[in-house]
Amino acid sequence: MALTVVSVSGHTWRLTQRIGSGSEGVVYAVDHARPLVAKLVPAPPDPAAYRRRIARLVRQRREPRAVRLLSGTTPRVAWPMVGVRAGGPGPDGVDGYVMADMRHAHQPFARLLTPQARRTYLPRATWATALAAGLSLARLLADLHAEDYVVGDLKPDNLWVDAQGGVGIADVDSWQFTDGGEVFAGRMGSPGHTAPERIGAPAGTAPDRAADAFVLAVLVHELLMCGLHPFAGHPAAGTDYLSYDDNILHGRCRLLDRTSVVLPRSAPPVDLLPRRLTALFRAAFGGVRPPASAWADALAAESEPARLRTCRRNPLHVHTAERPWCPWCDLAEHGTDGYPAQAPTPSADGAAPYPKDVKGMEENTPWQR
Repeated sequence: MALTVVSVSGHTWRLTQRIGSGSEGVVYAVDHARPLVAKLVPAPPDPAAYRRRIARLVRQRREPRAVRLLSGTTPRVAWPMVGVRAGGPGPDGVDGYVMADMRHAHQPFARLLTPQARRTYLPRATWATALAAGLSLARLLADLHAEDYVVGDLKPDNLWVDAQGGVGIADVDSWQFTDGGEVFAGRMGSPGHTAPERIGAPAGTAPDRAADAFVLAVLVHELLMCGLHPFAGHPAAGTDYLSYDDNILHGRCRLLDRTSVVLPRSAPPVDLLPRRLTALFRAAFGGVRPPASAWADALAAESEPARLRTCRRNPLHVHTAERPWCPWCDLAEHGTDGYPAQAPTPSADGAAPYPKDVKGMEENTPWQR
């Protein structure tokens, strides 16, 4: 059954099928000549404050700081275009907004993280594509921070990626920003993608750039290590594994202490990473966190053709020039080939789902269990 939403100016939008949902909202396709979707949030904690937040973001779309973020031929940000309401002006109405449909040019970010999804949806992706995605994400986050936005809830579910590794972001309505002296606070993070100081923090604790920088490092690690979370692994001390967050709080990370966790032999080796990036990861997880701009500089340097090697046996096996032999061939011998030579034909099932529909895909890799 189609829904109708109305903007403040009285413009009517017809919503068609439901294409995604999450903890806060539901996303619908919009019947329009342009690729658009609408997000409706049925029960925000403070409906009036949520409407004010959306109105400010819509207005900022015309301001220089947002214009800079939205420039380019491929959208990087699914910015609110117009606030809308379904169900009329009464208390039963539902607020939301219309935004660009990221499925038009992107795939859900999780599809680049695991061999299974990558083989089906991004069959030409290599480790160089993962580097490009990390670089694109780092540059995007650096640009957001430069314009005084904090994502707060940075995670695969909010991210999109194209075949070349270009990254886009959605769920702008959850960001932290200031407008006219008023601070619109960001929300808390998500399990596995939250800085340690924010895990268990009281509700309403404001995120900052350092919290975003921690999660950026987690995401770059997942990209470059074939989906492996940097805090994955069973505690080596013999205690029960509880969660990524528990490992984060206790500093159980192979990059910080090889003896802190136990991982199967099928896990990508630590020396798959260039030394320059390994140093940044160690700083991000156990020292002074590098900002997004530092990640962008390092990933750009490691993406240079002279820094990459292609395996003679499999052209999809790309690795750092620091590694004298192919790490992906080594992993293939253990039954875990992150970039297999023979990829199946991509599924012809139409447009990609919203990330909520592929949630957990990045957790299905054997070494993360």
